[in-house]
Amino acid sequence: MLKVCHLTSVHPRYDTRIYYKECISLANRGYIVNLIVADGRGDEHINKINIYDVGKPKNRIDRLFNVTGRVFSKAKLLNADIYHLHDPELIPFGLKLKRLGKKVIFDAHEDFPKQVLSKPYIYRPLKWVLSKVIQVYETWACKKMSAIVTATPYIKNKFLEVNPITIDVNNFPIIDELTISDNVLKKSKNKICYIGGLTAIRGIKEMVKSLAYVKHDVFLQLAGSFTESKIKDEVTNYSEWGKVNELGWLDREGIKNTLNSSIAGLVTLHPTINYLDALPVKMFEYMCAGIPVIASDFPLWRKIIEGNNCGICINPKDPLSIAKAIDSLIENPLQAEQMGKNGQKAVHDFYNWNNEEDKLYKLYDSLINE
Repeated sequence: MLKVCHLTSVHPRYDTRIYYKECISLANRGYIVNLIVADGRGDEHINKINIYDVGKPKNRIDRLFNVTGRVFSKAKLLNADIYHLHDPELIPFGLKLKRLGKKVIFDAHEDFPKQVLSKPYIYRPLKWVLSKVIQVYETWACKKMSAIVTATPYIKNKFLEVNPITIDVNNFPIIDELTISDNVLKKSKNKICYIGGLTAIRGIKEMVKSLAYVKHDVFLQLAGSFTESKIKDEVTNYSEWGKVNELGWLDREGIKNTLNSSIAGLVTLHPTINYLDALPVKMFEYMCAGIPVIASDFPLWRKIIEGNNCGICINPKDPLSIAKAIDSLIENPLQAEQMGKNGQKAVHDFYNWNNEEDKLYKLYDSLINE
């Protein structure tokens, strides 16, 4: 049996894209699947996947200079037929694996050079220089990869100029994974939700502030974690925080229950350069669960949401705009219900993992048969 190995020094072992979608799909296809992580939770065999832990990094410097090396050492020992990298910091080790005669795939979850431009902790003038250096190195290195997998068509188009063997495998939901029948759990008339990281750039401030303008008695369910203590201290001191249910990190079952007890889902990311062309998985998970989406008014997102009549697009930096959308859905329950059904149909027809899984299978088959 052919052996594949997925590598990450950053993502959690049960990352939705890496573990639940790509690894499980490949295991179901008959591959021996190994997943190398760095979370300090030890080795594990689950769902036909062998998970190997190289230890949690002490800090960002330790991760970059030590943990990545341990990931590479473990990868060599496993002696897989195909290696699939999920972090830009692992690219140099991917080139080493290529020199050892291995097939190596780089999975570009985001446009990393653009992502650097939005990092708040990097000195502003340095951002542009660093972004350009990363872009030049990424272009040079990815020409040498066996294949590139990207999370969006936009990123795919960028890499096609670098490597002709590039495909997009989008983070679309697994059909019916997040759906609960109405007789099991009723959607609440006074709960909305947000699933994901709690950061300023992802709109946490505006989401909470919007509760002051909502005419109805509404609670915001937050499923995610704060990454900056400064932002957490600020937001939790807002007067509106009393209408927030902070749920923390949730497993897939917890996410399913949260979505199915909410009248709508928020995805109000700020219009930064790396978000405008993104396809956030949470947006499609809301659609999959059959709830309307309240989303940032980006051209790409507007085309999806308004094109499928499955939600409302708003100004993500305006709490009042968010509040008006919430009120509209509460005051028009039949319309909101139809929007939820429209989104669910769009996922069943097109925005689903089954379609993306087929692309992944074809790529792996082509690499094996070279």
